[in-house]
Amino acid sequence: MPQKIVKLTVKDVRFPTSLGQHGSDAMHTDPDYSVAYVVIETDGGMKGYGLTFTVGRGTEVVVCAVKALSGFVVGKTLEEIVGDFRGFYRLLTSDGQMRWIGPEKGVIQLATAAVLNAVWDLWARAEGKPLWKLLVDMSPEQLVSCIDFRYITDALTEQEALGEACCTLLHNSLGSSLSNGTVIKKPIQLMSDYGARFPNHQSRVFLICGFVSLTLSRSLTHSLTHSLSHSHSDLLRKAQTGKTEREEQMLKEGYPAYTTSCAWLGYSDQQLTQLCTDALASGWSRFKVKVGAELEDDERRCRLIRQMIGPDKTLMMDANQRWDVGEAISWVTSLAPFRPLWIEEPTSPDDILGHATISKALAPLGIGVASGEQCHNRVMFKQFLQASALQFVQIDSCRLGSVNENLSVLLMAHKFQVPVCPHAGGVGLCELVQHLILFDYISVSADLNNRMCEYVDHLHEHFTSPVVIRNAHYLPPKDPGYSCEMLESSVETHQFPGGVVWANLLAKAPE
Repeated sequence: MPQKIVKLTVKDVRFPTSLGQHGSDAMHTDPDYSVAYVVIETDGGMKGYGLTFTVGRGTEVVVCAVKALSGFVVGKTLEEIVGDFRGFYRLLTSDGQMRWIGPEKGVIQLATAAVLNAVWDLWARAEGKPLWKLLVDMSPEQLVSCIDFRYITDALTEQEALGEACCTLLHNSLGSSLSNGTVIKKPIQLMSDYGARFPNHQSRVFLICGFVSLTLSRSLTHSLTHSLSHSHSDLLRKAQTGKTEREEQMLKEGYPAYTTSCAWLGYSDQQLTQLCTDALASGWSRFKVKVGAELEDDERRCRLIRQMIGPDKTLMMDANQRWDVGEAISWVTSLAPFRPLWIEEPTSPDDILGHATISKALAPLGIGVASGEQCHNRVMFKQFLQASALQFVQIDSCRLGSVNENLSVLLMAHKFQVPVCPHAGGVGLCELVQHLILFDYISVSADLNNRMCEYVDHLHEHFTSPVVIRNAHYLPPKDPGYSCEMLESSVETHQFPGGVVWANLLAKAPE
């Protein structure tokens, strides 16, 4: 029986995490972890739950945006939506008037994520599966039908994602007689394929009357030859091989995680030491430290945590957009002796070329660049990948347009062979993004090398299906849905401004 959506409600739910400096970093010094919390109800009595994450003030603006989108949802059946999910995604993001306050970025995209997260939760519940399993069980054709490929076809087409496009163009161009110094002439569109596949290789290119004359270096020749037998064009269909084994592996072992909970910027050295000691005792081997306020403080704190975890465990650093490009290079160079795997968000999240410059400068130091938690949409991720600006892609379950848009980023990252290490933490982000990264490993990347998912040990007790961590790994959720549902008691007591938690705090606040 079709499930018609008859009601959508949204609430402003906030947790006063700033009181304990939880979540504090160089740019967000007093965050109150918050959500715009969405519930959709059907005439059949089913409910879907969704959310998007904020850090306090401004959540009320997102709530208003969700209400503005509700008219596109109420009155539709679940079957109608998922039967043309690409069309429904475009309906939400491309309304002729609403898109003016985006398009596909900022508050309106956060609201879109909250609404769509609720729809995905409803769909998974209707199928009786956790969301990751719903995705894993979908055919490649079903998966790509959920993705809006508009604006990214120069990096990834629907045919590539499905596997219908092979390397015939490349194969016909190069044949089997490649050697150092080979010169080929083909239409200009060929160059975009080379550029997308091998952005870091150097070659001499001349445009001659609409044709490309490409003189191949030895390294590029080797890479092109290698690609003939290792094409990433057939992304989803290739990953069908071994899916069952990878799913069983995840159910048994879980997905590797790293912790950020030990080293928020506002924590004292004593607190950092105690939390790090506890984490080591619990089996954690990957740690992230917040940096960017004062260089001397960063050096002291990084030295402390590196001494505690030893030389063999993994350390990452996160500046949360603090620096200009040149400052980022200089600052991170000073921190290089502590051997971070990556520096996260070293500059403005919108500065693609700045990230590329930083990546190039830090490469000799063996330090990668990670970003994505405030990347507006798939188009920006496309450009980050095309510019070789990131060595680690950090998707976010509530910043992009829900599962739909994250699917496109997972596929692009796989094509460009950049590992995905999702952003999590906040309120519910761990609960949601675990589904996406499990799907990525089982059905897309089939690779755990240099891959891990962030974990923050805050506020999980407010969810009906909280994350389960064992031996520093995410265990796959078993309950149907997208793990978005919060305890009713938590929602009511933390609703802003009338919930009892906030009523008490606001009553104590100075005039």
